[in-house]
Amino acid sequence: MTPVWSTACPDWRERIVAGQSLVPFAPLFPGEARAALDVLDSFRIVDAPGSPTFGQSSRPWVTDFAAAIFGAYDAESGRRLIREFGLLISKKNGKSTDAAAIMLTALVRNWRLSAEFYILAPTLEVANNSFFPARDMIKADDELSEIFHVREHEKIIIHRTTRAFLKVVAADAETVSGKKAVGILIDELWLFGKRANAENMLREATGGLVSRPEGFSIYLSTQSDEPPAGVFLDKLRYWRAVRDGAVTDPRTLAVLYEFPEAMQKAKAYLLPQNFHVTNPNLGLSVSAEWIADELAKAQQSGDHALNVFLAKHLNVEIGQTLRADRWAGADVWRGAADPALTLGALIARSECIVIGIDGGGADDLLGLAVLGREAGTKRWLSWGRAYARLSVFRRRKAIAAQLIDFAKSDDLWVYDRDRLLDAAEIAAALETPALPPEPIPAAGQAAEIAADLEALVAVCASVQASGKLAIVGIDPAGVGLIVEALKVADIYEADPAKPAPSTPLIGVSQGYRLQGAIKTAERMLEDQTLLHADQPLLSWSVGNARTEMKANAMLVSKAASGTAKIDPLMALFVSIALMATNPEPKGSVYTGERGLISFG
Repeated sequence: MTPVWSTACPDWRERIVAGQSLVPFAPLFPGEARAALDVLDSFRIVDAPGSPTFGQSSRPWVTDFAAAIFGAYDAESGRRLIREFGLLISKKNGKSTDAAAIMLTALVRNWRLSAEFYILAPTLEVANNSFFPARDMIKADDELSEIFHVREHEKIIIHRTTRAFLKVVAADAETVSGKKAVGILIDELWLFGKRANAENMLREATGGLVSRPEGFSIYLSTQSDEPPAGVFLDKLRYWRAVRDGAVTDPRTLAVLYEFPEAMQKAKAYLLPQNFHVTNPNLGLSVSAEWIADELAKAQQSGDHALNVFLAKHLNVEIGQTLRADRWAGADVWRGAADPALTLGALIARSECIVIGIDGGGADDLLGLAVLGREAGTKRWLSWGRAYARLSVFRRRKAIAAQLIDFAKSDDLWVYDRDRLLDAAEIAAALETPALPPEPIPAAGQAAEIAADLEALVAVCASVQASGKLAIVGIDPAGVGLIVEALKVADIYEADPAKPAPSTPLIGVSQGYRLQGAIKTAERMLEDQTLLHADQPLLSWSVGNARTEMKANAMLVSKAASGTAKIDPLMALFVSIALMATNPEPKGSVYTGERGLISFG
């Protein structure tokens, strides 16, 4: 009879604080679980004092997780009823050693001839963290040494009888293609999350499980040292939904050692009595005293060092990257969020609207900010979007995975020439060579408006159609193509012989001239008289913003922010500079002007 079970753990908050198991069910096939644990318990942890066996030293959380994996196998049908397992746990809890033991146990228990098992790691160093413990477990046991042949230079362990093998590899697209694995363990998933092609790569690596009904995949990770991104963010969201019961998926088990929301809000993770919540090995492979000492050092080193320490050793997810030189508005950004604020809602609620535009180079985002003055309350309401070409992803590979996330949420529109790409198409395109340049237009032939500019102008046109648009502002540096696109769409007209434009175009210089807008944004966010649409792209841009002192002015600049993108935030600052002039949609003092008006 097929067992009935649920992988949801709705009472995980109470369980994790009490130190109880986060696996919400008993092994589906207890005999299989017991047989596997008999093997795992015999392995020696060579680098631990006295080289104890797993049976002598492992905490119940380890055996519960392993029992769930091996106890999900139905020997009669040859099927594994739970096929994906996720474990999120703080550093120094023996994760890599446990990974080695679990995969070695799978190799011992395997019956398929020439079966393939893999541990995929994002780097060679991480791969070694799992291979060396597995190697040492074999060397420390005469029986295992007879069963297995270890090829250390290839990081492969071969079963002498079945010819099945376990291979530990630093993964890339070439090493994972064409695999027909029975079992795959992906270590440090957070690092894969920083790779733009990781989703496709892991899909390729796990694709062979389709023809292996006894197959499984295990994902292990600590929290990321930056806001979660890419495949790590996708998995984390899904695992939380399964754990909480929001998604019913009995084929997936997620064991997530993280603080309940109330404890995070109260910063209870700073108290030593709560260190055990995300450190189930506390007192064994990690000590409360060590965490407390290192936490104190991190607190003295500044917000960035503290955030990274909390992420790695207490599994506190990083939101915005709050560094010591961060923009002051980052501290109050979250408190000014209005998730109900869509572009349509902004237009409906506003009596007057301005638009700010920034960026748009070959390796830049083209930022658009729509800022409305709410009728009645006079609060300022902001909504943004960015546009990019595929070349940005090729040139800025360090942030490509994060940008793909924003493309999924509609915050970022990405074009390859004139074609709008979705997130999957972006990732696939990055694995192929760039297309050759388009032919140069013939003499006298007008160049077409680029697709990303057309999309930006379409938003401007929709706002203008409401009759509430007062001003459009842009950085005067390198605005020729943007101005031309606005003219083609009849949003702006620079020809004095034609009727006055319905929407003036203002050049808003950056640098110290934006200092007033930056300070205005800080105060209004704190007072919640400036609200934003709670968009991930904007929050990321805010977290990227760095300040620098020039003369007697504190500036937020692209140069200070490095390779991270802040174009959507700069567009917001431009719109704030415009709204600070108290414009009106009709009868504005700017209406009779011609040309690109200089502002600031």
